[in-house]
Order: sequence, then C-alpha cells, then structure tokens
Amino acid sequence: MKFNEKLIKLRKAAGFSQEELGNKLNVARQTISKWELGETTPEMDKLIKLSEIFNITLNELIKEGDDLKKSNDTNSQKLAGMIIKILKGLGIFLIALFIISIILVIMGLVLFNQVGVENRVETTVVEVQEDIEDSQ
Repeated sequence: MKFNEKLIKLRKAAGFSQEELGNKLNVARQTISKWELGETTPEMDKLIKLSEIFNITLNELIKEGDDLKKSNDTNSQKLAGMIIKILKGLGIFLIALFIISIILVIMGLVLFNQVGVENRVETTVVEVQEDIEDSQ
C-alpha cells in the first residue's frame, strides 16, 4: 500500500476529516488532499507528527506494502498471547487452590477420626476396668 492510500485509511479509521487532520498538522485541508491524491508528499516534520497522531512508526507510515495490517496483526497476536498466559496462570492458581482444599479436608477427616478412635479406646479401657472391678 502506498503512502497516500495509508494516509486515507488511517485518517478515516481515526474519524478525522481532511480539515481536522490539517488543523492538527497546521496545514490547509488542500494540503491533506494533495497528499492523499499522491500529488505531493509531506516533509519530514509532518511525517513525524502523522506517525505520532496515528500511533505508528515512521517505517509503517512510509514503507510501501501492507505493513499496517501486519503491525495490527502482530499487536493482536501479542495481546492474545498475553491473555492466554494470564488465563493459564489463573487456571494453575485455581487448580492449586483446589488441591490444597482437598488436602485440608482429608487432614481434617484424619484428625477427626484419630480423636474419635482415642475417645473410643479411652471409653473401652474405662469399661474394661469397671468390668474387672465389678467381677472382683
């Protein structure tokens, strides 16, 4: 894609009229029109300002080809990668939390059973002692 085509696409995507973009760059609307028609090209200071306005690199702005789409795809891929990492981390956290909960429940049951067994053994010992005393 040529510079003039990119400029049209970027301007429209940002929702600017030629007049609004011209005001941001301190140039006339006709100057923007000439750039978009490919009749003239902006000077370096205007190119820098355009790259800042549209938040792209100068290379993406002036290099011919479909670099604009590639840049957006790369950013989308980075965002998707970050989201996947966050979801994986969250999943691992939830699994670890679940496992810890299960371990705590099992430990509680084991401790509860040990206390119950000790109480039953104590009760049985006392009953046996009482039986022995009664039989004597």
